[in-house]
Amino acid sequence: MRFSIITPSFRNSAWLKLCVASVADQGVELEHIVQDSLSDDGTLDWLLSDPRVKAYAEKDAGMYDAVNRGLKRAGGGLLAYLNCDEQYLPGTLQAVADHFDRHPEIDVLFADCLVVDTRGECLCYRKVQAPLKHHTMVSHLQTFTCSTFFRRKIIDDHGLFFDTRWRVAGDADWVVRLLEAKARMGILRRFTSTFTDTGENLAMSARAVKEQELMVKSAPAWARKLERALVMQHRLRRMLGGIYRQKPFDYAIYTLASPERRVAHHVEHPTFLWKSRLESPLARGS
Repeated sequence: MRFSIITPSFRNSAWLKLCVASVADQGVELEHIVQDSLSDDGTLDWLLSDPRVKAYAEKDAGMYDAVNRGLKRAGGGLLAYLNCDEQYLPGTLQAVADHFDRHPEIDVLFADCLVVDTRGECLCYRKVQAPLKHHTMVSHLQTFTCSTFFRRKIIDDHGLFFDTRWRVAGDADWVVRLLEAKARMGILRRFTSTFTDTGENLAMSARAVKEQELMVKSAPAWARKLERALVMQHRLRRMLGGIYRQKPFDYAIYTLASPERRVAHHVEHPTFLWKSRLESPLARGS
């Protein structure tokens, strides 16, 4: 098996259908493992009989526990997890496989993604760079899980599962531990995925704010004191790396209005500004 894609699910039936469709049409050898925590919104009425997925309905201890369960069941050599409100863009997994083939030294691959609204319209683009440990701890994680891919050696050799003590910030904690383990990271400068800003995402919750505060407190004292300098370094890296520039582009995704066929979109004036997040206390130096 080339790819194993893990999706944690709970009461997200409509969005999950779009997610499943975006994985199923990738045209590569894969398994899509959906870990559902006994949804009672009608999800299980169709999920358990959907031939495109390997569905497991069992109570879990939260999103990261569900992802870990899926990773333990995974048979693929390349792994990823994709939330219900996220999608892969056409050709994503082939591009990811090709990049790993060209770069056998890479253990973890980060790619760019798009943030869309509930209609599928692009709100902003998010280009990534290799994360830095102390910036991640005192500011924010600049990569997205929907566009993160890794070899199974991360699990088999390093045992780097997600820490289930976190409910929202487990992604940042996982990346920090990847950096501490000296995992070799690469960047794919391509939009591979979409993240839907539904207005109800966990990353915008009060729990997320609390966990961000805990993450900052876990950083060394010197890093907390130099937070502003670390943020400025991050912004300078992004500016020099061309992260704030993007030409017009097209993309195609499934939408609530078109769950069976991708809808093409054109973005004439791309922006990196995620305006709804600028008002959030989590917008620390992005």
